[in-house]
Amino acid sequence: MAHDTATSVSGPVTRPHIRSFVLRQGRVSNAQRRAVETLLPRFGIAYAPALLDLDAAFGRPAPKILEIGFGMGETTAQIALAHAQNDYLGIEVHTPGVGSLLRLIEAHALANVRIIQHDAVEVLSHMIAPESLSAIHVFFPDPWPKKRHHKRRLIQPPLVRLLASLLLPRGYLHLATDWEDYALQMLEVLSAESQLVNSAQGFAARPAYRPLTKFETRGLKLGHRVWDLIFSRNAAGQRGKHL
Repeated sequence: MAHDTATSVSGPVTRPHIRSFVLRQGRVSNAQRRAVETLLPRFGIAYAPALLDLDAAFGRPAPKILEIGFGMGETTAQIALAHAQNDYLGIEVHTPGVGSLLRLIEAHALANVRIIQHDAVEVLSHMIAPESLSAIHVFFPDPWPKKRHHKRRLIQPPLVRLLASLLLPRGYLHLATDWEDYALQMLEVLSAESQLVNSAQGFAARPAYRPLTKFETRGLKLGHRVWDLIFSRNAAGQRGKHL
């Protein structure tokens, strides 16, 4: 999935940052374009450098789960459909993916999904209040496989520190990747963050709430592996034993 963020944040963004995404001139279908034009005003939230009232944005108090880089939105829509008691805020920069998820929102009459089409680091730094999220999902971020591009990888200590601060006590951060060296880097970075506690001994089993994507299913049939990491925010904000 394409991911909308950068990796050099240690607080509000005050200078240019390394982006972990590249805006490509991907094809936007007519249906996706119509969805953006007609549905984004209804289900989208405009970026603004001010704290967002999440309950007001969704029209109700409910657990809030944020997803960074939802790709074409299939997983987001499936999870939201299966867990109507939660609200889901997706961040994505790529217009085809935004249009695709908007079409799914309409097709399934999903009232519990909102979208911000903007750089995630700026959204996280300026719009999301500390200790306001029940969970954060980051599924299959761009692995940037070439070593010289590793600095562009999303999961770096400053961003993880910021993500942890946005979680409620006992809230969780769930990452998934199909690149082993990135999985090992993720495990190292998350394990070093004092606000987080591993829910497993190392990598976690895929939880039932994360559906298999078509891409993932094809990979598993070919013998590829997927690594899930699920870390919770320690209630005291300090590192502890795994749950």
